[in-house]
Amino acid sequence: MKKITLCGDDCLKCPRYLAKTDTDLKNVAKLWYKIGWRDTIVSNDEIRCSGCSSHKKCTYQLVDCVKEKGIKKCNQCYDYPCKKIKDMLRRSYKYKIKCQKVCTQEEYEMLEKSFFNKEENLKK
Repeated sequence: MKKITLCGDDCLKCPRYLAKTDTDLKNVAKLWYKIGWRDTIVSNDEIRCSGCSSHKKCTYQLVDCVKEKGIKKCNQCYDYPCKKIKDMLRRSYKYKIKCQKVCTQEEYEMLEKSFFNKEENLKK
């Protein structure tokens, strides 16, 4: 079974989505800070994730976009791949390079499976 987000992330491989204990959540918050996805080590409540939804802030502005267009995933849009998607893929590639530099091999492999196959996941 797969749970692919509207932008192509794989929730079922995402450490943030899978984190359930306080220790797991704290470790994810530390990793997100290490990578640069957060400016500080945030609280467990802030890092906790149950998947993309209309209440979440998307740094790519994709949650609002799919909501406005009445679709579930970006690849269902008549504009796909739009400027927002192209920007998201460029930013994701930069994060991939940074993760290769700052993460342990285990951390990187986990992040790669969940975040760095967006384009392939959206083609499915």
